Amino acid sequence: MIQLQNFKKSYGQYTALQIPELHLETGIYWIKGVNGSGKSTLLKSMAGMLSFQGDILINNQTSLKKHPVKYRKMVNFSEAEPLFPTFITGLEMIDLFVSAKNAPATQKESLIEDLKMQHYIQTPVSSYSSGMLKKLSILLAFIGNPSIILLDEPLITIDTDSLKVLYSLIHKEHNEKGTTFLITSHQPLDPAYLPNTKALLVEEQTLKIS
Repeated sequence: MIQLQNFKKSYGQYTALQIPELHLETGIYWIKGVNGSGKSTLLKSMAGMLSFQGDILINNQTSLKKHPVKYRKMVNFSEAEPLFPTFITGLEMIDLFVSAKNAPATQKESLIEDLKMQHYIQTPVSSYSSGMLKKLSILLAFIGNPSIILLDEPLITIDTDSLKVLYSLIHKEHNEKGTTFLITSHQPLDPAYLPNTKALLVEEQTLKIS
């Protein structure tokens, strides 16, 4: 499903992450590692937000380097600390993603209702709390029909009820559509909701199956 080929991300002379070869089949992956180990760097690279050496392929045919537009339509990403333009509303942000991802209008309505965002979704993002921003970021990660969803620290800053909704969304998206998830989290993922999660460890500037 996902293939990293001669992947290397450096900042100047410092090599932050180097993965010569890695194949990940369809599944839900929990990426573990200490602060600064490269977890967010990996997800941002896979989302096409950071430049790097090597390549990343989906289904052994769609290359981030050779088919950047097609690749990005197949991959959605939620940042650990999301930043959005403060002058637009949450709904306007969602509509941008709906258009870019060719998503049905009913999908956004369902997600807004699931995450209980109706009472503030039409207000400017500048008025949002950290928890509200986090829920908007998570909602955007589920827009469209992505093959891969990358979630960077999705369990922080959201309330308990929203956490249960998130687990339910992950479970449904994976079981019904075969979507692959890569999730970074310092907290263990709840096995009651995600029983078949596979663990990956970012350590010593590389990614290992733990």
